[in-house]
Amino acid sequence: MALPADTGLTLSDTVRKDIKSADTVRFPSEKVGSIIPGVALVAYGGLSFVVHPIRRIDYYFKDRINASAPHYNSKIDDYTQLAPGAAVYILNLFGDEGKHRFWDRTALAALSGGILTLADGTKYLGHRDRPVGTDPLSFPSGHTGAAFVAAEFLSQEYSWKSPWYGIAAYTCASATAVMRMYNRAHWFSDCVAGAGFGILSTKAAYWLYPHIKRALSHKDKHGRMSMLMPNFQDGAPGFAFTMQL
Repeated sequence: MALPADTGLTLSDTVRKDIKSADTVRFPSEKVGSIIPGVALVAYGGLSFVVHPIRRIDYYFKDRINASAPHYNSKIDDYTQLAPGAAVYILNLFGDEGKHRFWDRTALAALSGGILTLADGTKYLGHRDRPVGTDPLSFPSGHTGAAFVAAEFLSQEYSWKSPWYGIAAYTCASATAVMRMYNRAHWFSDCVAGAGFGILSTKAAYWLYPHIKRALSHKDKHGRMSMLMPNFQDGAPGFAFTMQL
């Protein structure tokens, strides 16, 4: 498969091209009910602390894993958690364009990850020991959360073209969750909650981003767009001001 002719563009060229092209950001039209699966997953994980039958399911899966794969040890989940998000950029690289431009989808991915990082702080509230007993930071599963952030990101960008994009993304994320249990890094309910936090983090980012962008952007009397954007250069974070000429 041949690469598009413009793949020789630098990152700054791509951002400049995006600023000049038509804005692809729209206020979300998803129904409130779309967050129900994510809320239900988080609720299930939270209930495992107080509902004993739910907690016993954790031990059931742990026992089955110990019996079927006592020596399982793999680091593949370190990579599969990122695969759906990487797929968004790979698909764009090969000319299969998603819902948003380069800059906007990158900002959406970063915002989703930032929201998940805040949600992941519940590790210090749950204080649950991992199945392997290394530390009390088992709940929720961070790898699973990141995998489902990436899966929902791919789904948001491409499911309008075909539902198979979302199916593939969520299959990969679910495989990451299973591997976290097989690595004895997390309980079943940790992974369920992590999936919920990941889905909700990306959905929140897609809802918040249009509002944030509108607050940071401005059109002058000639219709030219200017924007204040986060920037990272030479290892230092900062902001960059851009203006359409």
